[in-house]
Amino acid sequence: MKVLSVIGNRPQFIKAAAVSPRLREVADEVLIHTGQHFDDELSSVFFAELGIPAPERELGIALGTNTSQTARMLAALEPVIASELPDVVLVYGDTNSTLAGALAAAQAGRPVAHVEAGMRSFDRSMPEELNRILSDHASSLLLCSSPVAVENLQREAVGGAVELVGDVMVDVALSVQPAARPRLDLLAARGVTPGEYVLATAHRAGNVDDPARLARLVELLLAVPLPVVLPLHPRTEARLRAAGRLDELAAAPEMILTPPLGYIELTALLCNARAALTDSGGLQKEAYLAGVKCITLRPSTEWVETVEQGWNTLVDLDRDAMLTALNRDPPLERPPLYGDGRAGERVVQSLRDHAAAHA
Repeated sequence: MKVLSVIGNRPQFIKAAAVSPRLREVADEVLIHTGQHFDDELSSVFFAELGIPAPERELGIALGTNTSQTARMLAALEPVIASELPDVVLVYGDTNSTLAGALAAAQAGRPVAHVEAGMRSFDRSMPEELNRILSDHASSLLLCSSPVAVENLQREAVGGAVELVGDVMVDVALSVQPAARPRLDLLAARGVTPGEYVLATAHRAGNVDDPARLARLVELLLAVPLPVVLPLHPRTEARLRAAGRLDELAAAPEMILTPPLGYIELTALLCNARAALTDSGGLQKEAYLAGVKCITLRPSTEWVETVEQGWNTLVDLDRDAMLTALNRDPPLERPPLYGDGRAGERVVQSLRDHAAAHA
């Protein structure tokens, strides 16, 4: 079995860490890095820390609008798929790389397997939501993280086979979090104390590309009554600099700005934080797995189970709602929503079964 795996950003690197090593034990994998995240802090450090195999091909496609980036990826993937002739093309999540991989494969008549299928925020103004929906409907094998995702796909009557495998990010988190949590030296290096700071991230276009919303984001961050560790995504740093707000944040006494962090350091900071403050889908889930309450800077989320369990609060950019959520105690219970840490094994078995059925 030959599998062509398409990845391009930080969350996809983490997901691939749960699948690629196992996949290579039983199959021929060709790993394609689109280049969507090209900075060392967002790319190569994850390969090194998580033991991901080096990509067989790097397309070097970054920057530009969602439309132009996806178009360039499609054009670059077409000859790769034609030359490799994979039995299945594997895509992860909801990025431009996901959509380009799914469309290029489907148009070439190759089966598509989508890991993290069926997630829905029901907000089509988000590029990620469109990517999820289109990728799912182009896929012949839809591998779901949760029963809610299965229900979403059944309601949409997708044409592919739907399987509940659990969440591959759980596999990685359960492996890394126990080793990262005791790394208090990483906290000391950033000048923070366990339980007495907030870890914040923000990079969504809807929050940082709109000047008015960016201003609200800055005011919200400045209102946090605790030290805030804020790793700056390149997009966010550029928008803050252009708006003249970067120096203001840097000068705030409780604001600790850092470059993008590797997975181990970020996990150590997350596991020991009072709360996570984020617009990232992946960090919402990682916070739940770490037993850290999350405050989400969006009006909707695809990880609805974390909200229903009381561990995640959607505040958009409402400062007062953020402060209320920050003062709220987390729930006493935290059920295993996304599987048992063996999702990677199930993904590989599903790929083998699917390839055999279509041989």
